[in-house]
Amino acid sequence: MNKKLVAVAVAGLLAAPLAAQAQTANVTLYGRLNLTLEAVNGQQTQVEAPVGSAPVNRTVYRVSSNSSRLGVKGSESLGGGLSAIFQIESSINGDSGGGTLAGRDTFVGLQGTWGTFKIGNYLAPYDDIHPIFGNVPTLLTSVLSTAALWAQGSQSKNNGGFDARLGNSIRYDSPNMKGFVGSLQVAAMDQSNSTIAQQQRHAYVLSTGAFYRNGPFQGGIAYEMNEKVRCLECNDWAFSAAANWNFGVVKIGGVYERLDYDVTGGSLTRNFWGISATAPIGPGEMYAFYGDAGDGSGPKGTSVGQVNQGDSTGAAQWEITYTYALSKRTLAYTGFVQTRNDKNAAYNFNINPYQVVNGANANGFVVGLVHFF
Repeated sequence: MNKKLVAVAVAGLLAAPLAAQAQTANVTLYGRLNLTLEAVNGQQTQVEAPVGSAPVNRTVYRVSSNSSRLGVKGSESLGGGLSAIFQIESSINGDSGGGTLAGRDTFVGLQGTWGTFKIGNYLAPYDDIHPIFGNVPTLLTSVLSTAALWAQGSQSKNNGGFDARLGNSIRYDSPNMKGFVGSLQVAAMDQSNSTIAQQQRHAYVLSTGAFYRNGPFQGGIAYEMNEKVRCLECNDWAFSAAANWNFGVVKIGGVYERLDYDVTGGSLTRNFWGISATAPIGPGEMYAFYGDAGDGSGPKGTSVGQVNQGDSTGAAQWEITYTYALSKRTLAYTGFVQTRNDKNAAYNFNINPYQVVNGANANGFVVGLVHFF
């Protein structure tokens, strides 16, 4: 019994300094649940039907969880204006249960007057273009996400996407200098987030951006390069520029993007542009967006993800939504979105996609409820 008491006392003495250190850190538990009732439809290939049979227009009613999360974050002052920072953010499947531990932005880093440095798994500077023109009132997610065409948002890195969370990353963000912030991120495609082939060819992603916000104006440019990510000889890149101006009665935004993929025989390219408007209407906010992805241009018959070479391979996305804050932490919204494909294109939604055949439209009507905690 005496030996057990001594062991407990020693453990308590050893734990005391650690507990004291923990008490000096600023730690916050946070999260959000974002669930939607959805009716989505579009022409799909018939299941278990003869080859060549006509597609059918299916309407699916579903509940979806949209970027719901649970996280813990904090900081600790190290003296001299330097702080240690950390975040562990997990995804939550609020519609069906489950989730992924640390599957969202998770990192450890340092922060000071010189800027912020962090290591981990998180979104890249290229993604920071999205809020400038996108549907911020609905949190840039659900089938209403305005990245259905921009950045090939529904596609993975291995399939030509440029709006993906990057593991094995290091990132630097400059301090805010009279409204200007610069960002640089490098992600090594090593064993934990790549195929064996990518490991052997030393694939990596480089993403950089410059952003300015002052008064009613906000703007940014970003560039991202996928070196040997999709294939051994592939050097894919994307460039995007966006801006908005808040006139008070309405905020007008716009975006331009060019995608460039290495393919057999040359480069496959695609241009995209979009325009948005956000306005206070009654007790809430109305948002409207129209974006157009042009035809793919390059060697005949080439394709990457949903970008195809040839005539009538483009698509348009339009949507209109209304968002109402029930309280400081509870939000309700509704909206309609359509991804309108040309006859040789089959783009769908970014979040919770609904696959359609070439030339068909993906339509979605949404009613959503969000709670922040």
